[in-house]
Amino acid sequence: MFEDAPPDMSLFRAIMDTNFWGSVYTTRFAVPHLKNSKGKIVVMSSAASWMNDPRTSVYNASKAALTAFFDTLRIELGSEVKITIVTPGFIESEITQGKFLQRDGNMEVQQDMRDVQVSSIPVGSASGCAQAIVNSASKGDRYLTQPSWFRVTYLWKLFFPELVEWSYRLSHFSRPGAPHQQAPSKKILDFTGLKNVVYPSSIQSPEIKTD
Repeated sequence: MFEDAPPDMSLFRAIMDTNFWGSVYTTRFAVPHLKNSKGKIVVMSSAASWMNDPRTSVYNASKAALTAFFDTLRIELGSEVKITIVTPGFIESEITQGKFLQRDGNMEVQQDMRDVQVSSIPVGSASGCAQAIVNSASKGDRYLTQPSWFRVTYLWKLFFPELVEWSYRLSHFSRPGAPHQQAPSKKILDFTGLKNVVYPSSIQSPEIKTD
């Protein structure tokens, strides 16, 4: 939670440096060469840029900034350089495996918290997402969201923003004083046994690199 973060904001700055400024700096130097070669830019943003999951406020902000920057750059560059903005939902990765940044700056696997955040939402495969990105960039698409059904969440946020916020508050938080494992989103996942159905086997084990 943002209010529980340590006073030292450098951890948050590192997220912005990686997710936003890392792409901005490399694009600044690449644009002249991309113009000459008729190249393309593929932007790895996230559906988190509009679906603002709680507990990931700065990450969400970094992805929203990334999308806004490249939307603007597309206007400035016109047809000289094609830009495809990729906004994945939940895809198998170390994040959906439960790897979270801690207050002390270290990474730690917390699959219980992952279950709270992801709940019973189907997690797409990395290989399927990669293939979709290649196909989309080759066609010159402006946007790509994977899994494709996740695009409906943009409409939810656009037309029912208060309902989206209310559902997050209801599902992602346990009652005051209770551990986060008591959040309804995790209870639903555990009660239905959907984890083995909607989570790829690759993210069900906590054995990942933590350095």
